[in-house]
Amino acid sequence: MRLAGKKAFVTAAGQGIGRAIAEAYAREGAEVTATDLKAELLEGLAGTTFALDVMDKAALQAAVKDAAPDVLVNCAGVVHGGTILEATDEDFDLAMNLNVRSQFHAMQAAIPGMLERGGGSIVNIASLASSIVGVPNRFIYASSKASIIAMTKCVAVDFVTKGIRANCICPGTVDSPSLHDRLRATGDYEGAMKAFKARQPMGRIGTPEEIAHLAVYLGSDESAFTTGQAHIIDGGWAAA
Repeated sequence: MRLAGKKAFVTAAGQGIGRAIAEAYAREGAEVTATDLKAELLEGLAGTTFALDVMDKAALQAAVKDAAPDVLVNCAGVVHGGTILEATDEDFDLAMNLNVRSQFHAMQAAIPGMLERGGGSIVNIASLASSIVGVPNRFIYASSKASIIAMTKCVAVDFVTKGIRANCICPGTVDSPSLHDRLRATGDYEGAMKAFKARQPMGRIGTPEEIAHLAVYLGSDESAFTTGQAHIIDGGWAAA
């Protein structure tokens, strides 16, 4: 039980990577608080579950402070497609508010309690599409995810002597309901899926469970010497 005795707070835990992490954390003995915008998606998860809009700063910070997590996992996010020429201010604002500002607010609420308890671990979900790899038609999304990497590194440096670690996970393409929605939106689901798989050197996309394994490691004491890192898990895409 690698997370026994730890309290964990997970956002966007209703499906995809967030749900896989919440399930893995519970299996590893953590006391999990799992939240999602849609409460019905949280059915079947162990621990405390409730609906939460992470763009509501007051509600988010109150929930985080009440949960007093030893491990904070920020998963909430949205993917926008298109180049800079298709980008709108409205979409850019949404990405920054949901992908970036929610993580900022959650960390801001969690860190004081972690300081009082002598430490903690923050795991932020970023993306390979960020400052790591330029991905076609991901201008807004990659900009927001690059911000997450920068925030994570800053928190890690500021609190490295206080027992608080901050790392982010940068997945490549991962199987999730949102991915399938985007594939269907292309009008050629099979062709789009084939293209997504083709850009992965392993010839397949990742699974949420594979991301969750890394999140367990980063949340546990096994990674006690690891902080401020953007952990790439992408089937070899960035190395190609």
